[in-house]
Amino acid sequence: MSLSLFKITAQASTSLTKTHKTRSTTPKTRIPTRPIYHFNTLSRPNLSSPLPLMSSSASKAWNSVTKSSLIEPDGGSLVDLVVPERDRPAKKAEAAGLPKVRIGAVDVEWVHVVCEGWASPLKGFMREEEYLQSLHFNCLRLEDGRVVNMSLPIVLAIHDADKEAIGDSKDVGLVGPKGDTIAILRRIQIYKHNKEERIARTWGTTAPGLPYVEEVISSAGNWLIGGDLEVLEPIKYNDGLDHYRLSPRELRKEFDRREADAVFAFQLRNPVHNGHALLMNDTRRRLLEMGYKNPILLLHPLGGFTKADDVPLDVRMEQHSKVLEDGVLDPETTIVSIFPSPMHYAGPTEVQWHAKARINAGANFYIVGRDPAGMSHPTEKRDLYDPDHGKKVLSMAPGLEKLNILPFRVAAYDTSQKKMAFFEPSRAQDFIFISGTKMRTYARTGESPPNGFMCPGGWKVLVNYYESLQTEENGQLPAAISA
Repeated sequence: MSLSLFKITAQASTSLTKTHKTRSTTPKTRIPTRPIYHFNTLSRPNLSSPLPLMSSSASKAWNSVTKSSLIEPDGGSLVDLVVPERDRPAKKAEAAGLPKVRIGAVDVEWVHVVCEGWASPLKGFMREEEYLQSLHFNCLRLEDGRVVNMSLPIVLAIHDADKEAIGDSKDVGLVGPKGDTIAILRRIQIYKHNKEERIARTWGTTAPGLPYVEEVISSAGNWLIGGDLEVLEPIKYNDGLDHYRLSPRELRKEFDRREADAVFAFQLRNPVHNGHALLMNDTRRRLLEMGYKNPILLLHPLGGFTKADDVPLDVRMEQHSKVLEDGVLDPETTIVSIFPSPMHYAGPTEVQWHAKARINAGANFYIVGRDPAGMSHPTEKRDLYDPDHGKKVLSMAPGLEKLNILPFRVAAYDTSQKKMAFFEPSRAQDFIFISGTKMRTYARTGESPPNGFMCPGGWKVLVNYYESLQTEENGQLPAAISA
């Protein structure tokens, strides 16, 4: 089955009518810890209670935050910063006469993220007040006193020469890597870019070797420029995957078309193995047992910048297609879409951003596993972050109160059952942990993983990819691969 078969049809244009209004909560001095709903027990839950393993106090909290349909986006409405088609000629003519700032590929990804409303209610690159709130508090306070989560600064760096060329202009044009003006930045503010502070507070370390820092920040300018975005055309990549890049507004329409009464999101940047599928299928089963009629899975791979040894997006999307084709996930209850954000590998800080963005897309449940958005320490032989801190932080993060967090324990290969299963410490000897590094080593060397680790079609996609890399490294032309 080709990727295009999963393309959203014209029926997805049905207008959104079921958005559930959520009461905003003004944060107090002490941020209470809300319950985390553990769906990792292997025993059958007691269906007479609202949720397995839930205390009476947690049950009250559950009833107050669980949504029966789509939830309200942060700030109350989705931001849409793409200029209407009728206004584009005039805006483009105006942009031609403005001072220009050339931006890079990752900056374009952030333009894409902001203009579609993933960062709602943010309407552009952060000005200094927004930047400081995000950097130091991981959230933004709105004019009405409400707080929304914003754990990653979304900023645009410029060099001294850019600052001088802008002069006293109130607006600038943003020029993409191909030389085309993609947006106007209005009512700009230019302020100092303290890279060391930004890196230390975002990653908790300034050690060399952080992928996003090396790609984006190290060579960036000493100034940040903030302002309101007007994007002149919808952002397209023309890579054969644009039909997967559904905006929050399009996703909400599709959830409504499918009459979803719960949406659970799964963020990933790796190929889907059967352990991932176990988590996703078990979540849906539990939601059905809780009384939901049609929970829909948003399988939402990250599509922006990733580090060099991650599997490329096009390969991952082909692999995900095979997972649905092989029946590991049900296409009728799964939406596969690309999340356009760049990856920071900033652990508990970044996982808040991943969760917040899914609120704006309409998800009311978010699956979080071990060490979300984490990576190995760049200079030491250890994890950069405590693997349990991501889910703990999500349970306390200001601005995420309306999102239901679903943490799971680790899935591993069960040698006694010959399949992926939730790890049981009482019989640890029966389990094999297959890391992403080990999985890539298997595929690169042509060695097969244990039967039941990944669907055959999906595994073949990975093997073909690594074979093509070896062929390129050897200076040979790749042989044709049958579909």
